[in-house]
Amino acid sequence: MKIKNVCILGAGTLGTRVALQSALSGYKVAVYDISPAALDNSKNIMEKIVRQLAKSSGLEAEAGLNAISGITFTDNPNVAVLDADIINESVLEDVKVKNQVWKLFGKIAPEKTIFTTNTSFLLPSMFADTSGHPAKFCALHFHDVFYAKVVDIMPHSGTDEKLIPVLMEFGKSLEQVPVLVKKENPGYIFNSMLMAFIGAAGKLLTGEVASIEDIDKSWMVNFRMPSGPFGILDTIGLDTAWHVTHKMPDKASQAFAALLKKYIDAGKLGEKTGEGFYTYPNPAYKAPGFLN
Repeated sequence: MKIKNVCILGAGTLGTRVALQSALSGYKVAVYDISPAALDNSKNIMEKIVRQLAKSSGLEAEAGLNAISGITFTDNPNVAVLDADIINESVLEDVKVKNQVWKLFGKIAPEKTIFTTNTSFLLPSMFADTSGHPAKFCALHFHDVFYAKVVDIMPHSGTDEKLIPVLMEFGKSLEQVPVLVKKENPGYIFNSMLMAFIGAAGKLLTGEVASIEDIDKSWMVNFRMPSGPFGILDTIGLDTAWHVTHKMPDKASQAFAALLKKYIDAGKLGEKTGEGFYTYPNPAYKAPGFLN
């Protein structure tokens, strides 16, 4: 099938970026969220990204802004899914919430629609039956979209194999590098490696082995990286990290999840709220003297 119309569920950090890249790639895009404020914020973030890309990648700002103007931002499910060839869901990383979303959109989506979830650590089999279309359900997980251009394609045991090449081609059309996860694995490929790394940093911190800054400095200097594990966590979102970490049974993960919860309860979710382990837009790890 030919994908022309893209529906994005969830106007958060990742949904916003997937929607923008889809629009820039020539697709007709609709973004759905239950919150009008989230939709407004999504549009504002898109405009900011376009201006950044105009400076760094050669994208013409006017062309980017025109692409945004063609996106439908709506809190009406029927408007969002109208004529959708593919749905990509990026709502809260919560099984109950995602199942509620898929129960609704599985009923109202056109017969032709492919159903994909952008979940970071949950599995597509958790929602496939709820959608009512298990054979047409697959995980399609994006990373940053503009700077980390990998998209994971992870089917469940009941996914129609014919969907895989379609999703591969769609990923490539969005200037991403598709990778196939042969069987369901929480965290796909990269996130499985990332959480081992983040978990080690969390254990060092909660065990009072070293400070946030010194843990980050060690990583940044040794691997010549622009940020360390806690800077990366701020980018991911502390709430997202908590949703994964608090479900892990080991004591170290539970201790780190408890620490993350304190930040979350204080409204410190990371870069998106202006404060997490660092404060933004000018975090200490980006200061010229941080690594001295």
